[in-house]
Amino acid sequence: GGIIRDIFSMGARPIAILDSLRFGELDNERTKHIFEEVVAGISGYGNCIGIPTVGGETVFDPCYKGNPLVNAMCVGLIDQKDMQKGQAAGVGNSIMYVGAKTGRDGIHGATFASEEFKEEEEAQRSAVQVGDPFMEKLLMEACLECIYDYSDALIGIQDMGAAGLVSSSSEMASKAGSGLLLNLDDVPQRETEMTPYEMMLSESQERMLLCIKKGEEQRIVDLFKKYELDAVVIGEVTDDGMYRLSHAGKVVAELPVDALAEDAPVYYKPTAVPARIAAFAAMEDYKPVFTSAQDTLVALLQQATLASKKSVYDTYDSMVRTSTVVGPGSDAAVVRVRGTKKAIAMTTDCNGRYLYLNPEIGGQIAVAEAARNIVASGGKPLAITDCLNYGNPDKPEIFWELSTSADGISEACRQLDTPVISGNVSLYNETDGVAVYPTPMIGMVGLIEDLAHITTQAFKAAGDRIILIGETKADFNGSELQKMELGKIEGKLMDFDLAVEKENQANVLKAIKAGLIASAHDLSEGGLAVGLMESVFDTGLGFDVTVAMDKTLLFSETQSRFILTVKPENVAAVEAIFGSAAAQIGTVTAAAVAKIAAANETITLDIKEVQTKWEEAIPCLLKQKA
Repeated sequence: GGIIRDIFSMGARPIAILDSLRFGELDNERTKHIFEEVVAGISGYGNCIGIPTVGGETVFDPCYKGNPLVNAMCVGLIDQKDMQKGQAAGVGNSIMYVGAKTGRDGIHGATFASEEFKEEEEAQRSAVQVGDPFMEKLLMEACLECIYDYSDALIGIQDMGAAGLVSSSSEMASKAGSGLLLNLDDVPQRETEMTPYEMMLSESQERMLLCIKKGEEQRIVDLFKKYELDAVVIGEVTDDGMYRLSHAGKVVAELPVDALAEDAPVYYKPTAVPARIAAFAAMEDYKPVFTSAQDTLVALLQQATLASKKSVYDTYDSMVRTSTVVGPGSDAAVVRVRGTKKAIAMTTDCNGRYLYLNPEIGGQIAVAEAARNIVASGGKPLAITDCLNYGNPDKPEIFWELSTSADGISEACRQLDTPVISGNVSLYNETDGVAVYPTPMIGMVGLIEDLAHITTQAFKAAGDRIILIGETKADFNGSELQKMELGKIEGKLMDFDLAVEKENQANVLKAIKAGLIASAHDLSEGGLAVGLMESVFDTGLGFDVTVAMDKTLLFSETQSRFILTVKPENVAAVEAIFGSAAAQIGTVTAAAVAKIAAANETITLDIKEVQTKWEEAIPCLLKQKA
């Protein structure tokens, strides 16, 4: 709900939701319960409000057992003339509270999110907000109507998010350089005898704060009454830069606005390189130990992180509003912009394992993979938002992870020309001293100039040639294969060249825009063999691939690689674009059989049988008794 309000409070119509989820392994009942309830919560809220949930990612790893991560991203469309600045300006103008009534839910929600947990400290109910998607839908439509049709009366609009009324009101005043006087007796309340402290810090959902021109208040009251929502004047703008609260006829707080909004302390925390980094650097590179590449491929596809998430996204309404062109299951979701030939591609990405081994390179890879997903869908990457999920930053090793990964993200964004336009942080993700992997979720949007450029990962036609873009090296440290074989990840993270990444992405997009590409898929977790299988599932097709590489390299996670399929008559043109970076490795076949001939083993699999195992992996894990 909060991210949706962030979007429509800017004056934008929300058009899509994506989510990035992290859980512990599905080997205990508590994690299974949390997983199922989170999915139900996302689908229950998103489906009711009428915004399609079009994509995301779900990862399972033991480090998230005590602190599952639920990151959501909302994308909206806006006409520049409707953009709102969220300010409380103009002396004497009214401050209006609109939406749901204030309760005690969510009090200290922001500080609750900045604490380490112990297993026995789960029942902090007042810190858990209660959402109402039907109220959110009404609030969204009322606020957008106010922005579009009452612009002569509306000065500013702000979501009441973290820290509730105190945060939203002080931010609005600070942006305008004004002061505020709020009368808490007028705040709509759903519980009796709430104190000023509780009213100001409540994080009850579905609430907004508006600044309205003096004399226009009744028009706004009537508008929100049409949607059966409260709209109440609770204060006014002043000119002295002071923030005053009155309650029961008394002034209960008085301080400069800047003390709340601008004068927050800046922390310069000590950093220390974790001991594991030197230990990893001294290790030999991991060498796979499997004997059968065929059995290994089937086993990898049944690992929860790589397995089909169909059972998850089938609970989401991805087609509401009927603008979704590519929904969950491909590299990026695509939503068309009505009335134009354009579309927006969007994705979320992060591999916390890579950042655990090397936060700087891992941060670069997170941005690069998001961009690869956009490019493989036919889009030009435009910008990112991020949510930085880390452990306790008071520990020098954790703050080093945060600082170093931010450097990596920043460098990748500069190289790939994708500015960071928004974001937030989620710190103190530790339970009993065990921190999550550094997990900076990257949400990225891209522009598809023409609907004809939309590309998906699915193979399209028998006879199409399969082309591998990028060099494959023995990169197994931090990989899905290492985790499956060793039960943990370790070692020095792979080298990563942003210049190669940028060149390969630019050439893929060039080939797509030239109409030369039938399908495109970026290679990431699980490597080439997994990427080939993902490209053929649900198509009824197969493939015949021959590669002059050791069978272990089929599961290498070398970056900057794509699988493309191309009609035979377009192969020469594609090879001319890529030069030595392109290698023709096989053909799409009519028979639903996967054949991969490596130097020392040939894999032959019935695709329908493997797809069944891939799709049933997570449902089977949920049914097993821990």
